[in-house]
Amino acid sequence: MRGVRNDTQTNLFSYIQLEDRIPANHPLRKIRQMVDLVLGSMNDVFDGLYSRVGRPSIPPEHLLRASL
Repeated sequence: MRGVRNDTQTNLFSYIQLEDRIPANHPLRKIRQMVDLVLGSMNDVFDGLYSRVGRPSIPPEHLLRASL
């Protein structure tokens, strides 16, 4: 079963938003936008690779982002 992306825990453990600490013109922001666009377009591909039953996995988007 494919896990889903859950961004709600970031505020639970951190009082500082990382987005506020990275300058707006930093090159990693452009890379992140491109990665978000590409991985967002691959949702149907990822859905087809995972079973509908069973325990949820770590979302493949998280694993690919971690490798980048």
